[in-house]
Amino acid sequence: MPSHTDSLERLGLRSPVIQAPMAGGGDTAALVAAVNEAGGLGFVGAAYLTGEQIAERALAIRQRTALPFGINLFAPTPPPGPAPMMAEAMARLRPFHAELGLPDAEEPAYGGDMFDRQFTALLDSGAAFYSVTFRLPPADSVAAAKARGMRVLGTATTVAEAVALERAGVDAVIAQGSEAGGHRGSFIGDPAANLVGTMALVPQVADAVGVPVIASGGIMDGRGIAAALALGACAVQMGTVFLTTEEAGIPEAHKAAILSAREDQTRITRAFSGRPARGVVNRFMETVEDPRAPKAVLPFPLQNALTRPLRTAAGKAGRAEFLSLWAGQGLTLARRRPAGDLVADLLRGTEEVRRRLAG
Repeated sequence: MPSHTDSLERLGLRSPVIQAPMAGGGDTAALVAAVNEAGGLGFVGAAYLTGEQIAERALAIRQRTALPFGINLFAPTPPPGPAPMMAEAMARLRPFHAELGLPDAEEPAYGGDMFDRQFTALLDSGAAFYSVTFRLPPADSVAAAKARGMRVLGTATTVAEAVALERAGVDAVIAQGSEAGGHRGSFIGDPAANLVGTMALVPQVADAVGVPVIASGGIMDGRGIAAALALGACAVQMGTVFLTTEEAGIPEAHKAAILSAREDQTRITRAFSGRPARGVVNRFMETVEDPRAPKAVLPFPLQNALTRPLRTAAGKAGRAEFLSLWAGQGLTLARRRPAGDLVADLLRGTEEVRRRLAG
Protein backbone atom coordinates (compact mmCIF):
# COMPACT_ATOMS: atom_id res chain seq x y z
CA MET A 1 0.00 0.00 0.00
CA PRO A 2 1.50 3.40 -0.98
CA SER A 3 2.05 5.93 1.79
CA HIS A 4 -0.51 8.64 2.30
CA THR A 5 2.08 11.19 1.13
CA ASP A 6 2.68 9.28 -2.10
CA SER A 7 -1.06 9.09 -2.70
CA LEU A 8 -1.49 12.82 -2.09
CA GLU A 9 1.19 13.53 -4.68
CA ARG A 10 -0.44 11.05 -7.06
CA LEU A 11 -3.71 12.96 -6.79
CA GLY A 12 -2.15 16.41 -6.82
CA LEU A 13 -3.41 17.26 -3.32
CA ARG A 14 -1.51 19.65 -1.06
CA SER A 15 -3.02 18.28 2.16
CA PRO A 16 -5.45 15.57 3.30
CA VAL A 17 -8.34 18.05 3.79
CA ILE A 18 -11.07 18.08 1.14
CA GLN A 19 -14.23 20.15 1.57
CA ALA A 20 -17.11 17.96 0.44
CA PRO A 21 -19.33 19.07 -2.43
CA MET A 22 -22.70 20.17 -1.05
CA ALA A 23 -25.31 20.47 -3.77
CA GLY A 24 -27.94 23.05 -2.96
CA GLY A 25 -25.84 26.12 -2.31
CA GLY A 26 -23.71 25.37 0.74
CA ASP A 27 -20.40 25.44 -1.12
CA THR A 28 -20.26 29.03 -2.29
CA ALA A 29 -17.40 30.39 -4.36
CA ALA A 30 -16.18 32.16 -1.23
CA LEU A 31 -16.10 28.88 0.71
CA VAL A 32 -14.25 26.97 -2.02
CA ALA A 33 -11.68 29.73 -2.39
CA ALA A 34 -11.15 30.09 1.36
CA VAL A 35 -10.56 26.34 1.72
CA ASN A 36 -8.08 26.41 -1.14
CA GLU A 37 -6.15 29.39 0.15
CA ALA A 38 -5.83 27.77 3.59
CA GLY A 39 -4.32 24.58 2.17
CA GLY A 40 -7.29 22.30 1.49
CA LEU A 41 -9.20 21.39 -1.64
CA GLY A 42 -12.52 23.13 -2.24
CA PHE A 43 -15.35 21.42 -4.14
CA VAL A 44 -18.56 22.55 -5.83
CA GLY A 45 -21.65 20.36 -5.63
CA ALA A 46 -23.09 21.20 -9.06
CA ALA A 47 -25.82 18.56 -9.33
CA TYR A 48 -28.65 21.12 -9.34
CA LEU A 49 -26.85 23.78 -11.39
CA THR A 50 -27.37 24.41 -15.08
CA GLY A 51 -24.41 24.48 -17.42
CA GLU A 52 -24.49 28.28 -17.35
CA GLN A 53 -24.52 28.33 -13.55
CA ILE A 54 -21.56 25.96 -13.40
CA ALA A 55 -19.61 28.31 -15.66
CA GLU A 56 -20.55 31.28 -13.47
CA ARG A 57 -19.57 29.49 -10.25
CA ALA A 58 -16.24 28.39 -11.72
CA LEU A 59 -15.47 31.93 -12.86
CA ALA A 60 -16.31 33.30 -9.40
CA ILE A 61 -13.92 30.78 -7.85
CA ARG A 62 -11.09 31.53 -10.28
CA GLN A 63 -11.50 35.25 -9.51
CA ARG A 64 -10.79 34.44 -5.85
CA THR A 65 -8.09 31.78 -6.12
CA ALA A 66 -5.72 30.34 -8.72
CA LEU A 67 -5.49 27.04 -6.85
CA PRO A 68 -7.15 23.80 -8.07
CA PHE A 69 -10.76 23.05 -7.19
CA GLY A 70 -13.24 20.27 -7.94
CA ILE A 71 -16.77 19.88 -9.26
CA ASN A 72 -19.17 17.07 -8.36
CA LEU A 73 -22.11 15.84 -10.44
CA PHE A 74 -24.78 13.24 -9.89
CA ALA A 75 -24.34 10.38 -12.34
CA PRO A 76 -26.95 10.29 -15.14
CA THR A 77 -30.34 9.59 -13.60
CA PRO A 78 -32.88 7.41 -15.43
CA PRO A 79 -36.47 8.65 -15.59
CA PRO A 80 -38.39 7.91 -12.36
CA GLY A 81 -40.86 5.07 -12.39
CA PRO A 82 -44.59 5.33 -11.75
CA ALA A 83 -45.62 7.35 -8.70
CA PRO A 84 -48.97 5.94 -7.57
CA MET A 85 -48.69 7.87 -4.29
CA MET A 86 -48.64 11.25 -6.08
CA ALA A 87 -51.96 12.44 -4.61
CA GLU A 88 -50.95 11.41 -1.09
CA ALA A 89 -47.52 13.06 -1.43
CA MET A 90 -49.10 16.35 -2.49
CA ALA A 91 -51.71 16.14 0.27
CA ARG A 92 -49.00 15.57 2.87
CA LEU A 93 -47.47 18.94 1.95
CA ARG A 94 -50.73 20.91 1.88
CA PRO A 95 -50.83 21.95 5.58
CA PHE A 96 -47.16 22.97 5.48
CA HIS A 97 -47.75 25.18 2.43
CA ALA A 98 -50.73 26.75 4.18
CA GLU A 99 -48.65 27.41 7.29
CA LEU A 100 -46.13 29.38 5.22
CA GLY A 101 -48.79 31.11 3.10
CA LEU A 102 -47.87 29.21 -0.06
CA PRO A 103 -50.30 27.97 -2.71
CA ASP A 104 -50.93 24.23 -2.85
CA ALA A 105 -48.03 22.19 -4.18
CA GLU A 106 -48.06 21.51 -7.91
CA GLU A 107 -47.57 18.05 -9.35
CA PRO A 108 -43.86 17.74 -10.21
CA ALA A 109 -42.79 16.71 -13.69
CA TYR A 110 -39.57 15.01 -14.75
CA GLY A 111 -37.58 17.60 -16.67
CA GLY A 112 -35.01 15.23 -18.11
CA ASP A 113 -31.45 14.51 -17.06
CA MET A 114 -29.02 17.45 -17.16
CA PHE A 115 -25.77 15.47 -16.93
CA ASP A 116 -24.55 15.95 -20.51
CA ARG A 117 -24.95 19.73 -20.41
CA GLN A 118 -23.47 19.91 -16.92
CA PHE A 119 -20.48 17.80 -17.88
CA THR A 120 -19.76 19.95 -20.94
CA ALA A 121 -19.63 22.98 -18.64
CA LEU A 122 -17.45 21.09 -16.16
CA LEU A 123 -14.90 20.30 -18.87
CA ASP A 124 -14.60 23.99 -19.70
CA SER A 125 -14.66 25.19 -16.09
CA GLY A 126 -10.96 24.94 -15.29
CA ALA A 127 -11.67 22.44 -12.50
CA ALA A 128 -8.87 20.00 -11.65
CA PHE A 129 -11.13 17.32 -10.12
CA TYR A 130 -14.32 15.68 -11.39
CA SER A 131 -16.27 13.56 -8.93
CA VAL A 132 -19.48 11.63 -9.41
CA THR A 133 -22.06 10.25 -7.00
CA PHE A 134 -24.88 7.66 -7.12
CA ARG A 135 -23.56 5.53 -9.97
CA LEU A 136 -20.47 4.77 -12.00
CA PRO A 137 -19.23 7.71 -14.03
CA PRO A 138 -20.03 7.28 -17.73
CA ALA A 139 -16.99 5.85 -19.52
CA ASP A 140 -16.84 8.67 -22.04
CA SER A 141 -16.86 11.25 -19.22
CA VAL A 142 -13.91 9.54 -17.53
CA ALA A 143 -11.93 9.58 -20.78
CA ALA A 144 -12.85 13.19 -21.54
CA ALA A 145 -11.96 14.41 -18.04
CA LYS A 146 -8.62 12.63 -18.04
CA ALA A 147 -7.85 14.04 -21.49
CA ARG A 148 -8.16 17.50 -19.86
CA GLY A 149 -5.81 16.47 -17.06
CA MET A 150 -8.54 16.12 -14.43
CA ARG A 151 -8.50 13.57 -11.64
CA VAL A 152 -11.68 11.49 -11.47
CA LEU A 153 -13.22 10.50 -8.13
CA GLY A 154 -16.20 8.27 -7.32
CA THR A 155 -18.23 7.66 -4.15
CA ALA A 156 -18.64 4.18 -2.66
CA THR A 157 -20.51 2.98 0.42
CA THR A 158 -19.42 -0.68 0.12
CA VAL A 159 -16.37 -2.62 -1.01
CA ALA A 160 -18.28 -3.86 -4.07
CA GLU A 161 -18.99 -0.29 -5.14
CA ALA A 162 -15.34 0.68 -4.61
CA VAL A 163 -14.13 -2.20 -6.79
CA ALA A 164 -16.64 -1.26 -9.50
CA LEU A 165 -15.42 2.34 -9.43
CA GLU A 166 -11.79 1.28 -9.75
CA ARG A 167 -12.69 -0.85 -12.78
CA ALA A 168 -14.48 2.19 -14.24
CA GLY A 169 -11.18 4.08 -14.18
CA VAL A 170 -11.45 6.48 -11.26
CA ASP A 171 -8.23 7.91 -9.81
CA ALA A 172 -9.49 7.61 -6.22
CA VAL A 173 -12.43 6.18 -4.29
CA ILE A 174 -14.33 8.20 -1.70
CA ALA A 175 -15.34 5.70 0.99
CA GLN A 176 -18.53 7.18 2.50
CA GLY A 177 -19.39 5.79 5.91
CA SER A 178 -22.90 5.68 7.29
CA GLU A 179 -22.16 8.61 9.63
CA ALA A 180 -21.94 11.03 6.72
CA GLY A 181 -24.44 13.84 6.34
CA GLY A 182 -26.39 14.44 3.16
CA HIS A 183 -27.17 11.92 0.45
CA ARG A 184 -25.95 8.35 0.58
CA GLY A 185 -23.81 7.59 -2.46
CA SER A 186 -24.95 3.95 -2.75
CA PHE A 187 -25.54 2.43 -6.19
CA ILE A 188 -25.31 -1.34 -5.64
CA GLY A 189 -28.01 -2.93 -3.50
CA ASP A 190 -30.30 -1.14 -1.06
CA PRO A 191 -28.92 2.27 0.04
CA ALA A 192 -30.81 1.97 3.32
CA ALA A 193 -28.97 -1.28 4.04
CA ASN A 194 -25.51 -0.16 2.94
CA LEU A 195 -24.79 1.45 6.31
CA VAL A 196 -21.20 0.46 6.99
CA GLY A 197 -19.47 2.88 9.37
CA THR A 198 -16.41 4.83 8.28
CA MET A 199 -13.99 3.05 10.63
CA ALA A 200 -15.08 -0.35 9.27
CA LEU A 201 -15.40 0.70 5.63
CA VAL A 202 -12.14 2.55 4.99
CA PRO A 203 -9.63 -0.25 5.75
CA GLN A 204 -11.71 -2.79 3.83
CA VAL A 205 -11.85 -0.52 0.79
CA ALA A 206 -8.14 0.29 1.11
CA ASP A 207 -7.36 -3.43 1.04
CA ALA A 208 -9.64 -4.08 -1.94
CA VAL A 209 -8.53 -1.40 -4.41
CA GLY A 210 -5.23 -0.17 -5.74
CA VAL A 211 -6.20 3.47 -6.12
CA PRO A 212 -6.01 6.00 -3.27
CA VAL A 213 -8.90 6.04 -0.79
CA ILE A 214 -10.53 9.19 0.62
CA ALA A 215 -12.46 8.73 3.87
CA SER A 216 -15.80 10.45 4.43
CA GLY A 217 -18.35 10.37 7.24
CA GLY A 218 -18.25 11.62 10.83
CA ILE A 219 -14.81 13.24 10.51
CA MET A 220 -14.81 16.65 12.16
CA ASP A 221 -11.31 17.41 13.49
CA GLY A 222 -7.65 16.42 13.49
CA ARG A 223 -8.36 13.33 15.55
CA GLY A 224 -10.71 12.01 12.87
CA ILE A 225 -8.31 12.86 10.07
CA ALA A 226 -5.41 11.10 11.80
CA ALA A 227 -7.61 8.06 12.41
CA ALA A 228 -8.64 7.92 8.74
CA LEU A 229 -5.00 8.10 7.64
CA ALA A 230 -4.13 5.29 10.05
CA LEU A 231 -6.90 3.18 8.54
CA GLY A 232 -5.46 3.48 5.03
CA ALA A 233 -6.97 6.66 3.62
CA CYS A 234 -4.76 9.29 2.03
CA ALA A 235 -7.23 12.14 2.63
CA VAL A 236 -10.64 12.93 4.06
CA GLN A 237 -13.73 14.58 2.60
CA MET A 238 -15.59 16.66 5.19
CA GLY A 239 -18.97 18.32 4.82
CA THR A 240 -20.81 18.99 8.08
CA VAL A 241 -17.88 20.80 9.71
CA PHE A 242 -17.86 23.31 6.83
CA LEU A 243 -21.61 24.00 6.94
CA THR A 244 -21.31 26.29 9.96
CA THR A 245 -18.44 28.36 8.58
CA GLU A 246 -19.00 32.01 7.75
CA GLU A 247 -18.73 31.36 4.01
CA ALA A 248 -21.21 28.47 3.83
CA GLY A 249 -24.33 29.36 1.84
CA ILE A 250 -26.98 27.43 3.78
CA PRO A 251 -29.77 29.31 5.63
CA GLU A 252 -28.98 30.56 9.11
CA ALA A 253 -31.74 28.29 10.46
CA HIS A 254 -29.83 25.28 9.11
CA LYS A 255 -26.59 26.40 10.79
CA ALA A 256 -28.40 26.98 14.08
CA ALA A 257 -30.00 23.53 13.91
CA ILE A 258 -26.59 21.87 13.47
CA LEU A 259 -25.09 23.82 16.34
CA SER A 260 -27.94 22.99 18.74
CA ALA A 261 -28.53 19.31 17.89
CA ARG A 262 -27.27 16.28 19.78
CA GLU A 263 -25.25 13.50 18.18
CA ASP A 264 -28.28 11.17 18.26
CA GLN A 265 -30.65 13.58 16.50
CA THR A 266 -29.80 12.78 12.88
CA ARG A 267 -31.56 10.18 10.77
CA ILE A 268 -31.52 8.89 7.20
CA THR A 269 -34.62 10.04 5.34
CA ARG A 270 -36.14 10.08 1.86
CA ALA A 271 -38.69 12.75 2.76
CA PHE A 272 -37.02 15.70 1.06
CA SER A 273 -35.55 14.34 -2.17
CA GLY A 274 -36.70 10.76 -2.59
CA ARG A 275 -33.14 9.50 -2.04
CA PRO A 276 -31.75 8.40 1.33
CA ALA A 277 -29.90 11.25 3.05
CA ARG A 278 -28.85 11.97 6.64
CA GLY A 279 -30.07 15.10 8.37
CA VAL A 280 -31.27 16.51 11.67
CA VAL A 281 -34.74 15.16 12.48
CA ASN A 282 -37.49 17.77 12.20
CA ARG A 283 -41.26 18.01 11.92
CA PHE A 284 -41.40 17.65 8.16
CA MET A 285 -39.35 14.46 8.23
CA GLU A 286 -41.45 12.91 10.99
CA THR A 287 -44.77 13.84 9.35
CA VAL A 288 -43.97 12.76 5.80
CA GLU A 289 -42.49 9.45 6.96
CA ASP A 290 -44.99 8.76 9.73
CA PRO A 291 -45.09 4.93 9.94
CA ARG A 292 -48.77 5.08 10.88
CA ALA A 293 -49.72 6.84 7.63
CA PRO A 294 -49.66 5.67 3.98
CA LYS A 295 -46.35 6.05 2.18
CA ALA A 296 -46.10 9.46 0.57
CA VAL A 297 -42.56 9.84 -0.80
CA LEU A 298 -42.03 10.10 -4.57
CA PRO A 299 -38.93 8.77 -6.33
CA PHE A 300 -36.02 11.12 -7.03
CA PRO A 301 -36.08 13.69 -8.57
CA LEU A 302 -39.86 14.11 -8.28
CA GLN A 303 -39.87 14.37 -4.47
CA ASN A 304 -37.01 16.86 -4.66
CA ALA A 305 -38.99 19.02 -7.08
CA LEU A 306 -42.17 18.68 -5.02
CA THR A 307 -40.54 19.88 -1.79
CA ARG A 308 -38.32 22.60 -3.26
CA PRO A 309 -40.83 25.51 -3.02
CA LEU A 310 -41.48 24.70 0.64
CA ARG A 311 -37.78 24.42 1.44
CA THR A 312 -37.00 27.69 -0.35
CA ALA A 313 -39.73 29.57 1.52
CA ALA A 314 -38.72 27.99 4.83
CA GLY A 315 -35.11 29.08 4.36
CA LYS A 316 -36.20 32.68 3.82
CA ALA A 317 -38.55 32.54 6.81
CA GLY A 318 -36.03 30.86 9.13
CA ARG A 319 -38.30 27.82 9.62
CA ALA A 320 -35.94 24.93 10.30
CA GLU A 321 -38.82 22.47 10.75
CA PHE A 322 -39.34 22.47 6.97
CA LEU A 323 -35.70 22.45 5.81
CA SER A 324 -33.55 19.51 4.73
CA LEU A 325 -31.08 19.91 7.59
CA TRP A 326 -28.31 17.75 6.16
CA ALA A 327 -25.70 16.91 8.77
CA GLY A 328 -23.58 13.95 9.85
CA GLN A 329 -23.32 12.25 13.22
CA GLY A 330 -20.31 14.32 14.30
CA LEU A 331 -22.33 17.54 14.27
CA THR A 332 -21.74 18.45 17.93
CA LEU A 333 -18.11 19.20 16.98
CA ALA A 334 -19.19 21.93 14.54
CA ARG A 335 -18.35 25.56 15.35
CA ARG A 336 -18.91 29.01 13.85
CA ARG A 337 -15.67 30.28 12.32
CA PRO A 338 -14.11 31.37 9.03
CA ALA A 339 -13.34 28.48 6.70
CA GLY A 340 -9.67 29.40 6.53
CA ASP A 341 -9.34 29.19 10.31
CA LEU A 342 -11.09 25.82 10.24
CA VAL A 343 -8.70 24.35 7.67
CA ALA A 344 -5.71 25.64 9.63
CA ASP A 345 -7.10 24.04 12.81
CA LEU A 346 -7.70 20.75 11.00
CA LEU A 347 -4.17 20.57 9.60
CA ARG A 348 -2.60 21.61 12.90
CA GLY A 349 -4.74 19.17 14.87
CA THR A 350 -3.88 16.29 12.55
CA GLU A 351 -0.16 16.83 12.94
CA GLU A 352 -0.47 17.15 16.73
CA VAL A 353 -2.25 13.80 16.95
CA ARG A 354 0.22 12.08 14.66
CA ARG A 355 3.20 13.45 16.59
CA ARG A 356 1.66 12.40 19.88
CA LEU A 357 1.04 8.87 18.65
CA ALA A 358 4.50 8.60 17.11
CA GLY A 359 6.14 9.86 20.30
